[in-house]
Amino acid sequence: MTAHTDAPGSVTAVYKVSGMSCGHCEGSVSGELSEISGVSSVAAVASTGEVTVVSAAPLDDEAVRAAIDEAGFELVGRA
Repeated sequence: MTAHTDAPGSVTAVYKVSGMSCGHCEGSVSGELSEISGVSSVAAVASTGEVTVVSAAPLDDEAVRAAIDEAGFELVGRA
């Protein structure tokens, strides 16, 4: 359950999210997570429940949980 560095200055973390079932769900989660300072990209996949987030530095888990809650879904943990 650790984030790994893909490129200099970026960190990638994969989260498990429950409740996503369609493209609209993916968009809602991606939109909320994109608002977190330092996030450069978000890829949500409803079929797997995984959300991949690339950011400038490791993200605070509570900020991620709050963003996912705001979108109407539940953070299960890191993938």
